[in-house]
Amino acid sequence: MASFSRRILRKPLARAGPCFLADRTQARARREALNFQGLRRRRWKATMSKIKDANLRRRYLIVWFWCEGFAQTDIAAMLLCHRNGVRNVLERFQDKGELGLVDGRISNGDLKATHAFVEAVAGLIATAPPPKWNHTTWTEELLTIVMAEQTGVKVSVATMSRVLKRLKARKGRPRPVACACPWPAWKRQKRLRDIRKLIETLPPDEIALFEDEVDIHLNPKIGPDWMLPGTQKMVVTPGKNQKHYIAGAISGWGGELVWVEGPSKCSALFIKLVNQIVARFAHLRRIHLILDNYIIHTSKITQKALQAKQGKVQLHFLPPYCPKHNKIERLWRDLHARITRNHTCKTIEELMTHAADFLNTLWRQAQVDAAAAD
Repeated sequence: MASFSRRILRKPLARAGPCFLADRTQARARREALNFQGLRRRRWKATMSKIKDANLRRRYLIVWFWCEGFAQTDIAAMLLCHRNGVRNVLERFQDKGELGLVDGRISNGDLKATHAFVEAVAGLIATAPPPKWNHTTWTEELLTIVMAEQTGVKVSVATMSRVLKRLKARKGRPRPVACACPWPAWKRQKRLRDIRKLIETLPPDEIALFEDEVDIHLNPKIGPDWMLPGTQKMVVTPGKNQKHYIAGAISGWGGELVWVEGPSKCSALFIKLVNQIVARFAHLRRIHLILDNYIIHTSKITQKALQAKQGKVQLHFLPPYCPKHNKIERLWRDLHARITRNHTCKTIEELMTHAADFLNTLWRQAQVDAAAAD
């Protein structure tokens, strides 16, 4: 029984994975053809153990396994590389000997894509192309031309692609923003402080509302949506665009909302909103409207209509190009996100019906959802 157990233990264990077999006859012929015998073979083995570069060590191993009689496909499988790479290494070794295994790129000269070059590209893509190039967006070809002009370093399009990958640059959609306020910083901050002070010190018989207008287009705004891989949703456009306009006033996110609609963005639309606000807050002594400097807010017709209110409605203008300080802008963003973006309405009347439903009911539900999420 003991002898049987010893025989079982001496039996070699089965190896997992593929089994690669070397051809002894081929190995002998290859060593003779490449003069890979004796001292050279021992020196080769010692050199491999000292190489720290993984890629160079892999090329040395390719030659070693080839001279041991393994097939090119087996060598590629053992070293986790492509068989074409194995063939190229062997061809270079047969042509140039051991020097053919060294990376040939070391003789390309100094590195062109230096840290300073990469930083210059990063500064370049952060701005728009100069008008003289007749391009509104950057391309890899244009970047190579402009960098060669500014730095005198000429690189290929492939190198520029690697530089952009190194910067983790991506092609995205720019965010539209308003123009910079032409007022000095002190003047702009003073106006905003005055408006904040007005809101904070309002007496009980007065109210402050943020007012603005929004355009509703029959041609849908295109925005991101969930799609399955390899598919793209289609948004049918009506062809000829039609517009409608909404004027609204809000006392704050979650506060009072008054809105009207009209076929044109004119003084009559603003006056219609003012009349609606006065009727809604008839019990209050004064109504403050915080709004921008759009022409319909200061036209002669508007001024005459406000004079008829006998000081009940007072206008407070925001600094130019400061939409982020108008609280009703958030409402318009939600309106576009829920109603006008990727819509499928056939007529402007149908679209305005959905917009009215949102402003009358869904907007309140959106506030409840936002509060529950917080």
